[in-house]
Amino acid sequence: MPQAQPELKKASQISPYLSTQYLDKRVEVQLNGSRKVMGTLRGYDVFLNIVLDEATESKPNNEKVRLGMCVIRGNSVVMMEALDRIDSDHRGGGR
Repeated sequence: MPQAQPELKKASQISPYLSTQYLDKRVEVQLNGSRKVMGTLRGYDVFLNIVLDEATESKPNNEKVRLGMCVIRGNSVVMMEALDRIDSDHRGGGR
């Protein structure tokens, strides 16, 4: 008997630390292997798989590689930082 797919939750219920206020904002994502990617956050799911638009990868020699739209697997994300201002009145999690 096939297993049921995990139920996808609304974006605001996924994590109190990643609210919908980060959508359409510029972010820098640090990946394992000391890789850094910057782009506009277009979406994410319960596994923290993220979609970045207009993404660029910063190489250690300060070279920038244009990636365009890309999907990053959540298990490779070490840290994500907002580069645009996030309105503190609407942060998720109530903290």
